[in-house]
Amino acid sequence: MTTGEAPAALLAARVRSGLEETYHHGAAAVSDSDGSLVAHAGDIDRPFFLRSSAKPFQALVSQESGAALEPLEMAMACASHRGHPVHIELVRSMLSRGGIDESALGCPPNWPLGTEAAKRLLRAGAVAPRRIWHNCSGKHAGFLRACVARGWPTDTYLSPEHPLQRRIVEFVSELGGLRVEPVGIDGCGAPVMRTTTRAMSVLFARLASDSKLAEVFQAMHRYPALVAGNGEGDSTIGMSIDAAAKGGAQGCIGVAVHSRLGIAVKSWDGLGDIADVAAVSVLAQLGELTETARAALEEIGRPPVRGGGETVGRTEPRLELSA
Repeated sequence: MTTGEAPAALLAARVRSGLEETYHHGAAAVSDSDGSLVAHAGDIDRPFFLRSSAKPFQALVSQESGAALEPLEMAMACASHRGHPVHIELVRSMLSRGGIDESALGCPPNWPLGTEAAKRLLRAGAVAPRRIWHNCSGKHAGFLRACVARGWPTDTYLSPEHPLQRRIVEFVSELGGLRVEPVGIDGCGAPVMRTTTRAMSVLFARLASDSKLAEVFQAMHRYPALVAGNGEGDSTIGMSIDAAAKGGAQGCIGVAVHSRLGIAVKSWDGLGDIADVAAVSVLAQLGELTETARAALEEIGRPPVRGGGETVGRTEPRLELSA
């Protein structure tokens, strides 16, 4: 793998009051259904961690290992949920249907990722965070369901050497054409895999077109508000076009355009909203947005800059793809 051979692409600029501009750089790649590179910008071979953008592929391995996830549960296994009641009840049901206690979850106790969800719990008298409120609890419930089905140990299910995690590493390595090791440790305690923007675009092209991943795509596209929350970049993309999208921490997002394309964007300064801006720009440049979709994605593709409670500017896309 080579790094540093391509300049960092300009993804977006935050323009404030017509005077101040803050520039953000990164990389973008587009692959077609056979894994061939279609378009790109920036250093698409610079490595980073997939973070939560790996969840669709982790969920498939859980399913193929016996998790027996129904469509709503599959959406939650792919989710970085915001901790709203529907999210928590679905994760609780996932555990219950597998005969699993909440204490088996290996993700750390946390408050919901969604501000309003956390406020709701505080108003209801909650005094301490819980594991099930963690935004990755659906993924972990899927892991545990697979372990119970296979008779694998549940107390070590987050070990990189656990049979489930080894299956995930092998599957993602083969699917994207890039060895994802050495793995790190994600914020939720699960192994986190290495990728590049090029390889990530191949992963999402497979999600868009591979029949093996069809149930994952369908669950994410059918229930995008479960995958994150209303108004989030990946959920809004999934609601606006025939696609499934999944963001990850530190500014990465993948988009699977049904049956045709995989898109990956990485913001090198780790900002998720900048990655969302660039993803919408890529979709626009590829001709994937109708006028209705453009309008639906306006707040994601050109988010307002606030000052003093007022809109004082916009974050404007600056990405230019090369064929």
